Amino acid sequence: MTARETMDFDVVIVGAGPAGLSAAIKLRQLAVVNGQDLSVCVLEKGAEVGAHILSGAVLEPRALNELLPDWKTRNSPITVAAKKDEFRLLFKNWSLRLPTPPQMHNQGNYIVSLGNVCKWLAKEAEALGVQIFTGFPAADMIIENGELRGVITGDFGIAKDGSHKPSFQAGMEIRAKVTLLAEGCRGSLSERIMKQFNLRAKSDPQTYGIGIKELWEIAPEKHKLGSITHTVGWPMKSDTYGGAFMYHTENNQISIGFVIGLDYQNPYLDPFREFQRFKTHPSVAKLLEGGKRICYGARALNEGGYQSIPKLTFPGGAIIGCSAGFMNVPKVKGTHTAMKSAMCAAKATFEHIMKDSPLDHYESALKQSWVYEELYKSRNIRAYFHKGLLAGLIGSALDTFIFRGRAPWTLHHKPDYKSMKPASECTPIDYPKPDGKITFDRMSSVYISNTVHEENQPAHLHLKDAALPVQFTLPVYAEPAQRYCPAGVYEIIVEANAPRFAIHAPNCVHCKTCDIKEPSQNIIWTTPEGGGGPGYSGM
Repeated sequence: MTARETMDFDVVIVGAGPAGLSAAIKLRQLAVVNGQDLSVCVLEKGAEVGAHILSGAVLEPRALNELLPDWKTRNSPITVAAKKDEFRLLFKNWSLRLPTPPQMHNQGNYIVSLGNVCKWLAKEAEALGVQIFTGFPAADMIIENGELRGVITGDFGIAKDGSHKPSFQAGMEIRAKVTLLAEGCRGSLSERIMKQFNLRAKSDPQTYGIGIKELWEIAPEKHKLGSITHTVGWPMKSDTYGGAFMYHTENNQISIGFVIGLDYQNPYLDPFREFQRFKTHPSVAKLLEGGKRICYGARALNEGGYQSIPKLTFPGGAIIGCSAGFMNVPKVKGTHTAMKSAMCAAKATFEHIMKDSPLDHYESALKQSWVYEELYKSRNIRAYFHKGLLAGLIGSALDTFIFRGRAPWTLHHKPDYKSMKPASECTPIDYPKPDGKITFDRMSSVYISNTVHEENQPAHLHLKDAALPVQFTLPVYAEPAQRYCPAGVYEIIVEANAPRFAIHAPNCVHCKTCDIKEPSQNIIWTTPEGGGGPGYSGM
């Protein structure tokens, strides 16, 4: 058994995203106000805070106003106020402007780089005494007597064959009185803890989307600071949920991206190439012509909402933020709700440690907060789109304008991987070749995501059954991993007239799509060596 060093804290938080950092800040604020000594540690698998953070993003500052009321005086990177909203239905060569749904009105909100926001929040946390360790993935859990007692960070310096390289360092045991899991959407430990303690016994399965984003610098005369556009329709077929966003931020830059619901049915659908095709729409291509693509990334996002929130606490810890799934789909926002969940958890954690009150107070406080009210009102919007675009638009309008979020029914979700049809029932999709100016191939895109992994390490993407891709998924589903992965990780290679399933793990941008969409649930995403993965800049 590998000997491991041990560090002890009152609270360990896994993940330095908006939720994890908000929890850390709130915990230390409570400690200072109450004159208590409370040690708080945040573990971040990225090489630096923000390296793995990817979002649109338009920030609603409601939770931030509660956490740091004077944030505007704290040299924050939140400076671009939202000015104009547009909502468009796209057809192949034209578009129709629709009334902007009330949830999408962004007055008072800000266009941000969420990665930069997290870097700033990390400084605020450290100023309060929080210890943040970057490049330290939480790879395993310490469970003793049915209770989570902390986590084990990943080993460093293991070769592909499992041997120890000269640089080998065993992971550390980070023990704590309370562990808060803030890993983001589809967190690996969060998923394990939900199964171990059956936290989804009374909730729907989570449903997801894959968000693909590029950061562009465009001609100054085309740039409209603070402008926000959302689209639905083309290039997606009406039976597939999806839409795009374009946010004009500072320095003549725009964040442009595409989200596709992972409940799509056609195994030939390729989310990356759908996004590239979207950019050929006349209105979009005109905006990007003469511009420069700066960065690329992809990330899964929660779309289940209210009915997919699991039980949030378990012996020794709690799940916060997007690990649990607080995104408000019609708002296209989840940062404010993730932060508020973290603040509720922090208060309950502080009182649990100092006063031995139940950690479940986190859950009851959250249910009494504006988060649950907001998510309850929007609970059916995503579910209407399970029946197609037209049903989604009609159902959403009815729910929003007639019932005002209080329809006497609640629609439900099923797991995304169960929605995929056999390839024999579907039609292959003919995608245009990239032109290298507006549209691009996968590998050039992964290159500008600054993704780096140590090549000589065990693959962090595991197959439960190594034979299944060739024996089942390829003949039945035409092996969709080749298409749903936005980073070219998976490939069918034909050698001596026989197909072989290849995994190019160093390409992985940690989006988690494979873990979600694989029709047999055969692919398991685990943490690679610390510091590996994308290196998003300004995303």
